[in-house]
Amino acid sequence: MKTVYELEERLSSPSSALVSNIKDIKGDIMILGVGGKMGPTLAKLTKNAIDKAHIKKKIIGVSRFSNANLQGELENYGINTISTDLLNDVRLNDLPEVENVIYMAGNKFGTKGNEHFTWAMNTYLPGRVAEKFRNSRIVSFSTGNVYPLSPISMGGTPEEFLPGPVGEYAQSCLGRERVFTYFSHKYKIPMVHFRLNYAIDLRYGILLEIAKSVKGQRPIDLRMGHANVIWQGDANEMAIRSLLVCGTPPKLLNITGPETVSIRWLAEKFGDIFGMTPVFINEESGTALLNNASRSHQLFGYPKVSLREMVEWTADWVQNGGSTLNKPTHFQERQGAF
Repeated sequence: MKTVYELEERLSSPSSALVSNIKDIKGDIMILGVGGKMGPTLAKLTKNAIDKAHIKKKIIGVSRFSNANLQGELENYGINTISTDLLNDVRLNDLPEVENVIYMAGNKFGTKGNEHFTWAMNTYLPGRVAEKFRNSRIVSFSTGNVYPLSPISMGGTPEEFLPGPVGEYAQSCLGRERVFTYFSHKYKIPMVHFRLNYAIDLRYGILLEIAKSVKGQRPIDLRMGHANVIWQGDANEMAIRSLLVCGTPPKLLNITGPETVSIRWLAEKFGDIFGMTPVFINEESGTALLNNASRSHQLFGYPKVSLREMVEWTADWVQNGGSTLNKPTHFQERQGAF
């Protein structure tokens, strides 16, 4: 992959399983917050699956569309778009009724010093959305940050464990789940809480950050010495397919790859490819933010893109000067200050 076009083509290419499943999802699909990092390729992936399945189904992407070019790009792709502020009750209630909602709206970075907005987006807005779409199925993007840091030896926190969010961003995300769950009980809304970490797109993500640090000979802090990653295309597929497993009360699904990935190992792999020696500071802690995603793997199968493929693609992207989004994950953060 040398260009953004080639990257997005790969990210939005549906598997045979998704093409089969899309036929079983009854009704149109609305993506709230389609303008974020994952939304555009999720919308295109859904459209491609529908086309390959030879069925008729409308996709509606909703966002503020601060990037006007994106709205035109999605429209040209055959995706209906609506530009609106979801925090405006009148505009929210003007949205058309649909049978399926994928909720991607939220705020993470910039929370520190702007906590009120993060809570409004992550906790207040879900209640308004649930009132509006009480007759829909809802897959709500959440995060592995709702869990506490767990021992490396545990291999990731499963859904059965109680949340323990660290910091206001993570607390507001648990608030989003709790508010959606309240309305799921009240109106019998089938839902999934989609606890994702960390999606990989060659333009952003943990692998890109490690690769660029190795290439630039910048020190890599090992205190958060392990992480989980998943190819963004695989995560998006699981989000769409989750519409078929929504439940009341909501089903909890951890979404990530199967490996507990060593940050040191990643850096050394990139070092081997680049012919450079990584620079490390500090030592690995005994705990990290890790998820056990075996439940989602049981439902949907293992991710199609392997860790080593992601590493090789990322290295090639960096070596060829591929474009980036300048949206760091801050995965090293251990105090929850985003």
